[in-house]
Amino acid sequence: MSRVGKKPIEIPAGVSVSIEKKEVKVKGPKGELTFPLHAHVRVTQEGNHCNVTVREPDSKFDKSLWGMSARMIENMVIGVTQGFVKRLEINGVGYRAAIEGTAINLSLGFSHPIKFPLPQGVSATVEKNVITLQGIDKQLIGEMAAQIRKLRPPEPYKGKGIRYEKEVVRRKAGKQVKAAGAK
Repeated sequence: MSRVGKKPIEIPAGVSVSIEKKEVKVKGPKGELTFPLHAHVRVTQEGNHCNVTVREPDSKFDKSLWGMSARMIENMVIGVTQGFVKRLEINGVGYRAAIEGTAINLSLGFSHPIKFPLPQGVSATVEKNVITLQGIDKQLIGEMAAQIRKLRPPEPYKGKGIRYEKEVVRRKAGKQVKAAGAK
């Protein structure tokens, strides 16, 4: 049995969940999200709780679907009520970001600026050296943050680049200079 999957999902007031054969729709004050269901997964709603079950609880494949589907639905409920936020820090001399319409203009030490378009459902703000991504879809916010970080990942010698807000970059020592006259 999946420990994560058998935990019921609480639906707060102001959120409606509609379950069809092949998908679950969650609608709340911040928007609407849908999640396609696998054929082995069944979702039932009882009052203000949703329960997820699978065809064969002892199958390894079904267990993985069970837990993943339950957390995806729970993340949808959290997204339409509170939303999700990811913050990225830019470190480096001359590295900066600015919002231009629905894109982020990044100067990351290359010979040209990078224009990173934001998909619908993701909004961004820039304050000093911090990019803040906001939206209702946790998966989409995480993917956009990863793609922005991938443009200039932090390097281990000086720590320059784009990193997540509380990410720790292990620093390496530079070249070691040998003492003069040592044999």
